[in-house]
Amino acid sequence: MNWRSIWAITRKDLMEVRQNKAAWIPAIVMPVIFAIVFPLIFSVLPQVMPAQDLERQLGDMDVLLKNLPAAAQIIFKGLKIEQMFTIYMTAFLLAPLFLIMPLMFSSVVGADSFVGERERKTMEALLYSPATDAELFLGKVLAAVIPAIGLSWLTYLIYIIVVNAGSFNLFGRIWFPLPTWWPMMFWLTPAFALLGVSATVMISARVKTFMEAYQLTGSLVIIVLALVVGQATGVLYLGVGKVLLIGTLLWIVDGILIYWNLRVFKRSSLIAKL
Repeated sequence: MNWRSIWAITRKDLMEVRQNKAAWIPAIVMPVIFAIVFPLIFSVLPQVMPAQDLERQLGDMDVLLKNLPAAAQIIFKGLKIEQMFTIYMTAFLLAPLFLIMPLMFSSVVGADSFVGERERKTMEALLYSPATDAELFLGKVLAAVIPAIGLSWLTYLIYIIVVNAGSFNLFGRIWFPLPTWWPMMFWLTPAFALLGVSATVMISARVKTFMEAYQLTGSLVIIVLALVVGQATGVLYLGVGKVLLIGTLLWIVDGILIYWNLRVFKRSSLIAKL
């Protein structure tokens, strides 16, 4: 396998992604909302909201906190109601939502990988290049995974800064991120990014328009929404162990999908559609 050829395809796609507004608009809007707007609201709100209103808001939260594992309940022990609200909202409730970003952005770039080439009339030159089918496929995958992971990690960094800055008056110290966030950032996030693109590239190779490919891969967000609901209701607590387990299962699924895609991907079927 010629990695120079793979990286050449990857670099070409990355340059095209920079010019694709459909990819960059959500890539800018979503991090701004998740990394700046949400943490500011939930960090500043308890500092200006009357204590009785917070207590009313935390009525149902007491039940949720009791359903958390003992290790998680220790985090809230002895804290003021304002601190409990901030920790629960910024460190627990919003955590699964961050997994939408690597999935969404890798799906956008992956959806554009082949359909975009066809719409830009550059598909024929790419398909008749000396790169093998496997090199062509892997180049497309890397072009989607690299910016998706990079953008997600940048968003995490901004979120950490905003949360600690916004809540510093409450805690008097830097308290975030919690231990669960480290495996979520460096183990689960790349797995979701690869899941999105490994499914999307093959869909992109079979449909006719970018929007059709993107809409078909949007169903993958259901996985993240299930984690959000589970975390919000207290049914599923994303502790370090569960995050590592879910990430491991996703990496296994990613490996199976990549292996299967490498076996079935044939440029001849794409040439026939030109």
